[in-house]
Amino acid sequence: MITRSADRDALLLWFGSRAGLLVATLLGASLSDYLAKWRAWDAGLFVVIAEHGYDGEPGRPPDAGLPAFFPGMPLALRLVHLVVPDWALAGLLVSLVAGAVATVCLARLAEFEGGAGWVAVLGLLVFPTAVFLMAGYSEALFLAFAVPAWLAARRRHWWLAAVLGAGASCVRITGLFLAVALIVEYVLAKGGLRQAAWLAVPFVPLAAYSFYHYRRTGDWLAWKSAQEAGWGRETVWPWESFATTWEAAMGEGDFAVAFRMEIAGAVVAVLALVWLLAMRRWSEFVYCGSQAVALMTSAYYLSVPRSLLLWFPLWTALARLRWKWVAVLYALVAAPSMVVNTVRFLSGAWAG
Repeated sequence: MITRSADRDALLLWFGSRAGLLVATLLGASLSDYLAKWRAWDAGLFVVIAEHGYDGEPGRPPDAGLPAFFPGMPLALRLVHLVVPDWALAGLLVSLVAGAVATVCLARLAEFEGGAGWVAVLGLLVFPTAVFLMAGYSEALFLAFAVPAWLAARRRHWWLAAVLGAGASCVRITGLFLAVALIVEYVLAKGGLRQAAWLAVPFVPLAAYSFYHYRRTGDWLAWKSAQEAGWGRETVWPWESFATTWEAAMGEGDFAVAFRMEIAGAVVAVLALVWLLAMRRWSEFVYCGSQAVALMTSAYYLSVPRSLLLWFPLWTALARLRWKWVAVLYALVAAPSMVVNTVRFLSGAWAG
C-alpha cells in the first residue's frame, strides 16, 4: 500500500540531496561562474537548440549532432526561460522540478511493488552519475514521464500510461524502448483489444520528430545519423565495441578513467539483466535490455553509467530487498563516487 510518508521521504531525499550538492559545489565560486559550469557538455547543446533551433547558432557551422537530442528538454527550457533569464539556471530548475516528480513516483512504484520507497529513491540519488539528475540534462525530465507511466501501467490505467509514455518519447529516444515495454506489459496483463489502441500513442512523438527532420534534411533517421556524425557511434558487433572501449580504458588520462566507468556500468547492466531474466520480469527486461543492446553495439561504450539512471527497475529491485543493510552499504560506497563525479563534471571533465 502506498502511503503519504513515501511521498514525504522521497521529497526530503530529493531536496535534501540537492541542497547538499549545492552547498558542496557552490563554495568559493561566484554565482555567474557557478551557473556557467552547469552549462557544460550536453547541457550547453540543449540551450543551443532551445535558443536557436536545430540549425544551431547563427554565423557558426551547423552542428550535425544536434538532432540526436529530442525536443522535450529544449521546449521545457524555452518555457522556463520566459521567466528565468539565465539559460543554465533554467536548466537546473527544469531538472529540479522534474526530479521531484520522478522521485515521488519512483517511491510510489517501489511501494506498489512491495518495496521500501525511500530505498529506491536513495539508490537513484547516490548512483555515481546522479549529477545528471541535477544538471540541465534530459534524464530527470524523462524519468518524470517514464516512472509515472510505468506506475500507471502496473495499475492497469493504460490510457494514462500511454499519454505519459508519449511525454517520455518527446524527451529521449529511450521513450521508444519504454513504448515497446508497455506493449509487453499489456500483453502479459492480458489487457485484450479494447484499450490496445492507446499503446500506439507513445510512438506518435517519435514519428513526428522523424518527419520533422525528414522535412529538414531528407533523413527519416536524422537522430541516429546525428549520433554517427557527432560522436562516431556507428553500429558494430558487441565484441568490437567492448574491445575498443577496453583499449581506451587501458590508456592514461581523464578519458581513460571515463572509459573504465563505462565498462563498470556495462557490468552492472549485464548483472541487472540476468536478475530480471531470473525473476521473469519480462517487460522490464525488454525496457532495460533494448537499451543495453543499443549501448553495447555502439562503436564504443558511451554514457552507459548515465543511462542506468533511467533503469527504474534497478531501483525498485533494490527497494524490494529484505536486507536493508545491502542498500545502506551500497549508499556508503556509491555516494562518495557520486560526489567525485559531480566535482569532475563542474571542472569540465567528462563524467558520463
